[in-house]
Amino acid sequence: MNAPRYARVAVNIAQLSELFDYAIPEGWLDQVKPGSLVTIPFGRQLTQGIVVTLTDDPAVPNPKTLDSLVEKDAVVTPAQIKLAQWMAEENLSNLSACLELMLPPGFSQHADILVHLVEVPQDADLTPLQNRIISLLQKRGDLRGKQLDHSLPHMDWRKSLPGLVKKGIALSSPILKPPSAKAKTGRAVKFSSMPETEEALKSLGKTDSAARERRLKALLFLQNESTEVKLPFVYAETGANAADLALLAEHGFIDFSEVEIQRDPLAKLNPVSIKPPQLTAEQASVVERLKKQLNGIEPNLPNLLQGVTSSGKTEVYLHAVEEVLRLGKQAVILVPEISLTPQTVNRFLGRFPGRVGLIHSKLSDGERYDTWRKIRSGEINVVVGARSALFAPLSHLGLVVIDECHDGSYHQEDVEPRYQAVNTAIAYARLTNAVFIMGSATPEVEQRFLFNQNRWNIFELPNRVLAHQALYPDASEVPAAALPMPDIEVVDMRGELVAGNRSPLSRALQTGIEEILECRSQAILFLNRRGSASYVFCRDCGHVLRCSRCNAPMTFHEYESLLVCHQCNAKRQMPQKCPQCGSTRIKQFGLGTESLQKMIVEQFPKARTLRWDADTARKKGAHDLIMDQFSHGKADILIGTQMIAKGLDLPNVTLVGVVLADVSLNLPDFRAAERTFQLITQVAGRAGRSSKGGKVILQTFQPEHYAIQKAAAYDFAGFEKTELQYRQQTGYPPYARLVKIELSHYNASQLEHAALETGERIRHWLFEKDWEEIVMIGPSPCFYQRSNGRFRWQILLRGQRPVELMRTHPFATWQPAGVEVEIMVDPVNLL
Repeated sequence: MNAPRYARVAVNIAQLSELFDYAIPEGWLDQVKPGSLVTIPFGRQLTQGIVVTLTDDPAVPNPKTLDSLVEKDAVVTPAQIKLAQWMAEENLSNLSACLELMLPPGFSQHADILVHLVEVPQDADLTPLQNRIISLLQKRGDLRGKQLDHSLPHMDWRKSLPGLVKKGIALSSPILKPPSAKAKTGRAVKFSSMPETEEALKSLGKTDSAARERRLKALLFLQNESTEVKLPFVYAETGANAADLALLAEHGFIDFSEVEIQRDPLAKLNPVSIKPPQLTAEQASVVERLKKQLNGIEPNLPNLLQGVTSSGKTEVYLHAVEEVLRLGKQAVILVPEISLTPQTVNRFLGRFPGRVGLIHSKLSDGERYDTWRKIRSGEINVVVGARSALFAPLSHLGLVVIDECHDGSYHQEDVEPRYQAVNTAIAYARLTNAVFIMGSATPEVEQRFLFNQNRWNIFELPNRVLAHQALYPDASEVPAAALPMPDIEVVDMRGELVAGNRSPLSRALQTGIEEILECRSQAILFLNRRGSASYVFCRDCGHVLRCSRCNAPMTFHEYESLLVCHQCNAKRQMPQKCPQCGSTRIKQFGLGTESLQKMIVEQFPKARTLRWDADTARKKGAHDLIMDQFSHGKADILIGTQMIAKGLDLPNVTLVGVVLADVSLNLPDFRAAERTFQLITQVAGRAGRSSKGGKVILQTFQPEHYAIQKAAAYDFAGFEKTELQYRQQTGYPPYARLVKIELSHYNASQLEHAALETGERIRHWLFEKDWEEIVMIGPSPCFYQRSNGRFRWQILLRGQRPVELMRTHPFATWQPAGVEVEIMVDPVNLL
């Protein structure tokens, strides 16, 4: 049977959602396949695309021909193509953007233009923006479109460029950069022969000279190696240098070659191989059910594993992965935070050495590219990582695990394509017939509702497990035993003020810290606010210092002596006078992790402290370093934001202090109570994970709130019941779906006009047949009205079928001119 002669391609251009047909050159008919990465002519430009399917019946006569085949092997699997199509349909996204998620950084390239300055006439009538473009080209030479975007932010320079081209001042030509991700190579040497004659030995240098000794040592070392050896290893082992090896090669004793250098993010890890611990009866029951699904004995339905903190959920995952590997299949395990990946990877590496790969955004592009290629070739069978690991090219996927499935980091809402990793993983497992498990102590009420509604499997692990590997090196010899949950003491901070305690630390928490220092255990202090002061204001006129780009209160960071905007990262010096009234009485108010650490050091001078937040964990490897220091007892108190609330297993922590539980409780978001309940429950779970026991002190100004009360009592069922009643009364998920349309622009009046016009257009849609049940909220300014210099408005559609409504009105048919629009299906953030 002849191979199809045409390829249907998803073109890598953001505005395009449809597929385009291209003819396959005669010599490539047996090479081009679904999943191939190709370059294609599109209009006047050359761009990339991914072949989605092959056909003998093109949609247009005489289609253009493919330009080149970027990779010999397919870059996405057939299952990944189906997943990308599902994501594009479900999330109102672009297919090419969804496919791009599945490629390593630097591999996918977008079409661009190259701008070249020809000459500038003396009497040219130019706009100020055109003069700026010319100035940049004169200073820096030819520039790509992306470089001009970076140099001229917030300016529509593309509208000014045609005028320069028309006048002959500049030239604009389309370009497509080759992929920047590629294999790294380095020089290596291989033994060829030993000098056998006296004359040959003389060529190594003078008798008894240091140079001759080095060269002989290098030859003897290489003689015992069966393959090429990379130059740095030769230098390290023998003391030889580049000149020595060049001389040996000149005389034919060794041969130089180029070899690939693997960039392995796990190369420095030394996991300890540990025998699996004995399972509890509850764990064994869940593992047995999962094995039956994996072997096709039971129906393959999604599985929710709800277990209290430290109940042994990870051990269940490990047993499921073991069974998947026995069946010759592959597994992917997602964790919510990069900070959790080292701990999780170590456990999986210890159980499955040489078979585990790591993927997350903090790896270098080279590390991600090499890991991606290993996964594609089948060298790696278990992938651990953050949400992007879901898109690893596993061709025999048998198991998908999402740990801490409640976590907000599984929602991508900041860039296209916007998606929810949990829903996407469920769809992927269905497409590949893989078993799906998601676990949490505090799953979202929407997730529980979905499982109950579909009658999917919900397994529970109600007891903590005492079989900690740090305390029991051979946990397989220790009978599994139950541990009690740590007691939670709720402290009403209003009562502390009445009693004369003005400190952010209650008397109970201060006593608890003194006790852990005395008995040499450890404590975690949780405050979900970084910096030294949450805002800065004038004591005379009340003016609050705000970001000029976001209008958000600036946070003071004492370490840098700067005011920082936590919305857009803008920075400025602390003013000496109030910009509103000129007063010098400027006061820093509020508490952040930085000032909390300073306070602890002053009040408890013997305490060794560590801080873990976005400021201290910016550099590569910072998460690992902080975790390593604290887990090895090099600090007594760990102070941090929500990073410390997620899945960390620290057996020496006997005290957890929630410094202010109400930080996010009063935000205008229907999920505020749920997030507060989850955070308190999760951070409380860091205490008492060993036989030492533990205690939690929860400080709040709203002890009567149901989220606080239910969290303090570990009453998930009670919280779920109350929360679902509230959601049903207000008409929010899971009883309705949401679509959020966010519009932004640098000009406030232009944005307001576009938002109101868009709202009026949608209002007309709702009068059409079958859409009466959908409610439109807005248009209105967002809670955070400015972000990164852009004003923001939003429209919220709430009902059973808002996604279907938006599908019937494609974005290209109503896109407001000049205004940036983001469409989010079932958004997690409404602020």
